[in-house]
Amino acid sequence: MSSPQAMTKSELIARLAERNPRLVARDADEAVKAILDMMGAALIQAGRIEIRGFGSFALNYRPPRIGRNPKSGERVQVPAKFVPHFKAGKELRIRVDGSGGADPHSASQSDPRPVR
Repeated sequence: MSSPQAMTKSELIARLAERNPRLVARDADEAVKAILDMMGAALIQAGRIEIRGFGSFALNYRPPRIGRNPKSGERVQVPAKFVPHFKAGKELRIRVDGSGGADPHSASQSDPRPVR
């Protein structure tokens, strides 16, 4: 099984415009950019975004540490930082796991896959 191809922002904009004939490509471009800008700002301001049925974005703190320069092997001080983290929601995990477009609420009890 080959690995799936990544979708770029421009491909997302093109698909959005294609699926919504009333939406001009330029408007789809502005909408996607606005959503991504708002999500970035909300993450910076509140530190968490939750989209029901999809997942949540949060900031994880990484403390300062001593790293190594892979080329020279010399020790390097790596500063503390916050990194974005995405956690898929239950419905998205079920869809990605192979049940396709099936309704996540109709998952049978005999399904051997664990639901977190």
